[in-house]
This record gives sequence, structure tokens and C-alpha cells, in this order.
Amino acid sequence: MRVVFAGTPAVAVPSLHAILASDHEVVAVLTRPPAPVGRKRVLTPSPVHEAADAAGIPVITSDKPHEPGTYERLRALAPDACAVVAYGALLREPALSLPTHGWINLHFSLLPAWRGAAPVQHAIMAGDDVTGASTFRIEAGLDTGPVIGTMTETVRPWDTSGDLLDRLAESGPALLVSSLDALADGSAQPQPQPPDGVSHAPRLTAEHGHVDWRRPAAAIDRQIRGCTPAPGAWTTREGHRVKLGPVRPVQNATALVPGQLAATADGVFVGTGTVPVRLDRIAPPGKSWMAAADWARGARLGEADRFDIADVAAGHHSRQDTQI
Repeated sequence: MRVVFAGTPAVAVPSLHAILASDHEVVAVLTRPPAPVGRKRVLTPSPVHEAADAAGIPVITSDKPHEPGTYERLRALAPDACAVVAYGALLREPALSLPTHGWINLHFSLLPAWRGAAPVQHAIMAGDDVTGASTFRIEAGLDTGPVIGTMTETVRPWDTSGDLLDRLAESGPALLVSSLDALADGSAQPQPQPPDGVSHAPRLTAEHGHVDWRRPAAAIDRQIRGCTPAPGAWTTREGHRVKLGPVRPVQNATALVPGQLAATADGVFVGTGTVPVRLDRIAPPGKSWMAAADWARGARLGEADRFDIADVAAGHHSRQDTQI
């Protein structure tokens, strides 16, 4: 088939490579326009854009494929299907009806669970033991289209969202290619998503990473891992933001009140609503990441030292706190 590939971040690149290595013809790549990167905010092409350039594939940069200029370029390509992996822009008519077999999305969840922009992050934060990937035909609703194929992936106890997303980005492309194959030979049988089991995974903001030390240790552990590497987990100490790496709940540690800090020969601990957690890496205000033990030595922690207990936006953690 003639395929237009739509994707933007690095996690989409393995899927592009997989389709290029298949029997399908990638006639163009659709990706979002260059974005400012780094402290100097230098406009930089997306990872998918750079991969397409390296492969000699024509690139269309647009975040509005329904608008006349982009739509006419896509129509001239006469695609049989458009494969989508983390494109990051809304698909509307008339572009939605353009490909013969539609826009086929590789989504990193077992639909109808975790519809939305951040399925991997929300799966970890909710404490799911198993997740996976689904291919489906995009329709007007948010990730509501009929499912073509699925694959499963175990969520490991200490997975961050970055760890899990990397694995899905490497294993998912085979599912995408097999779904395109099935569409091409007529064997695909897309199935409507069931009405039960629907959950939503909206894009995370910085506030999702703000730790409330009054929550259970298991929930804080999942929150931090789900927000690693982005948008990042954090707390404050004396009003100044401190970035947090993943933590480990410790059942036999000396009891601490929420937010209380303690440095011992066994590590640096923080009190939560249940058992303490052991810190691994932190980034103090204005400094690079460092081992928590190194930070604690420099900070000369005493019994009165603690992370701030501040109001955290309500509504982010209601489901997660019920699944300890």
C-alpha cells in the first residue's frame, strides 16, 4: 500500500523504520512543525522529521492536515492508508476520510483503557500490572475507533513511563505493520470498542508531578515513576522547588511524619501517609541531578528538616489512591 506516516517524537521513529522495511511504500511523512528546543529556544525539526530526511522521504510539516494547503498535498499523494504514531495533532475532515483504509493509529494502551495523550503515564500512575498497544482506525471521537489488533506488555515494578514507553516503541511497530498487512490483503476485521472499561489519559502538566507527602507511599511511588522523565516529579523545601527521581517504599524504616526527612546509613528517607520512601536522585534548586545521599550530606539534615506540605491541585490522584 501507499502509506503516509504521521508522527512527531522519538518514540514514533521505530514505527517509521518498520514500515520502511516492510512491503508498503512510504510516500511521505507528516509531522508537526519545528519546535523551540533548549534554553536558547532554537527551532528544531522533530525526531520523525530528521529520520525521514535521513531516509530520503518527503516531509510535510503541519499540525492542521485538514487545512487546504496540507490537505491538497496529502490528496495528491493518493495514500491507501495513513499510519499514525504520536503525531500530536487533531485529525478532522476532509483529511480524515482521505485514505482508502483510513488513518491507522498505534496507541500505547489496551483500548478502551487510557484513551488520550498520556496512556503510558496514566497506566503506571494507576498501578496497572499489564498494558500494551492497540491499532485502530481513527474516527471523530477521541481514540474511539474500531480496533484492528492488540499486543500486551507487563508493567514492571520499577518501570518509569520512559522505560515502558521505550519498550512499547520497540515492540509496537510489528503490530502496526501487521495491521497494515491485514488491511492490504483484506483479512483485517476491525472490532468496535466495548462500552465498558473506558478510562481517559489526558496530557500531564507540571502540576501532576507535584508530590503531596500525605498520600500513601505506594501512590507517591507510582506518581513519580509515571511522571519520569516528563513532566517530572517535584516537591518544595522552604518554598524552593526540588526535582525528584523515582523512590522506593520501605516497610521496615523508622516511622516519619509526612514530608519529614531523615538521612541514615541506609539512605535518605521521606515520610508519607503510610511508610517512608527512600530517595534515589534529586535536583536541588538551580543544581544538576545528584545522589540523594550526596545532597543530604551537603544539606546537613536534622530532625526538623522536611519537604513542604503544600496544597496540591485536587482531582489528579483520586483513582490512583484507591489502588495501593
